[in-house]
Amino acid sequence: MIRDETKLGALLDDVRDFVRTIAIPNEDRVERDDQIPEEIVDEMRRRGYFGWSIPEEFGGSGLTTEELALANIEISRCSVAYRARVGINTGIGSESLVQDGSDDLKRKYLPGLASGELTGCLALTEPNAGSDASALETTGEALGDGKFRLNGHKRYITLAPIADVFTVFARTEPDAPRAVDAITAFLVERDTPGLSTSGSTPKMGQEGAPIGEVFLKDVIVDSSQIVGRQGSGFRTMMKTLNKQRINLAALATGPAIRLLDEGVRYAKSRHQSGRAIGENQLIQAMLADCKVEIELARAMILQTARKRDAGEDVTMDVSICKYFATEMAGRVADRVVQIFGGQGYVKEGGIERFFRDLRALRIYEGTSQIHQLNIARHLLRN
Repeated sequence: MIRDETKLGALLDDVRDFVRTIAIPNEDRVERDDQIPEEIVDEMRRRGYFGWSIPEEFGGSGLTTEELALANIEISRCSVAYRARVGINTGIGSESLVQDGSDDLKRKYLPGLASGELTGCLALTEPNAGSDASALETTGEALGDGKFRLNGHKRYITLAPIADVFTVFARTEPDAPRAVDAITAFLVERDTPGLSTSGSTPKMGQEGAPIGEVFLKDVIVDSSQIVGRQGSGFRTMMKTLNKQRINLAALATGPAIRLLDEGVRYAKSRHQSGRAIGENQLIQAMLADCKVEIELARAMILQTARKRDAGEDVTMDVSICKYFATEMAGRVADRVVQIFGGQGYVKEGGIERFFRDLRALRIYEGTSQIHQLNIARHLLRN
């Protein structure tokens, strides 16, 4: 749902300006230094990017699902690091709180997350619990005085090395017959005794968007820091991911658009045997396949976003979006590297960076295989 075409148009124009004049010219610098320069983070704060999905009453923009998808498609047409830096606050770093947080917790944290003064992250994945979140081993032991003691180890947590507020999922109901009733979500601040993080974990790509480990050693948290109700964390998590998977599909589509634009430009300017390689039909076929898949993903994302804004159940739809869009982005990246040939494989030009950066999209927030299973289960159930 788009509430005000003029207002949204101004926002999208502002994002395009940021991508063109600030983000893209600094992509090599971000990769080299493995961080976004603080002056660029400050610029994103000034432009209000951290608060897109946070309600206006808490200092955010309160974008609808469709508006947020359109904004995410635009901001992701540059190095993935930029969207990760703001996208956690506009996605999984705040969404659990927006969905199920108490009024007190919302007033305490959402304004800082909206302004970008606080950085949030979602601490779910563990060494033995990834796609199967019900297998998590982090414990939240009730101490009987309104306190809980958290112990556990989280892994591959985006922005963990720089986060200020962690949404930590822990098993608090050891006797619950179902995992859906056994997990509680807690908001834990970085300076809480017993919480520590690793440095940035070296990885294949996405330099400038650090991931790391979170260690919880006898961390005492008050029950007032519970998001939602005790034992309802699994449901909170799924509500959060249902929205974020639309966002992630959009964030996979923006880079694919950028890659296609680069591929078209190169196909027109690169000459062999006295003519542009874009005149070769096999090159044209690869470009056409990219365009078709991008438009399919965009249409699917916006349709699902509108359904969510209308209050419809989109549980299967978001799996379809996330699965198709992230797989699509990988195929587009592969084709564009092929079109560039040797120039696409070397560091100069940045095409290979997108090839590496986009690979992770098929893994986090549910692997492609998990989403295939989700889609099939819904089909068979219905």
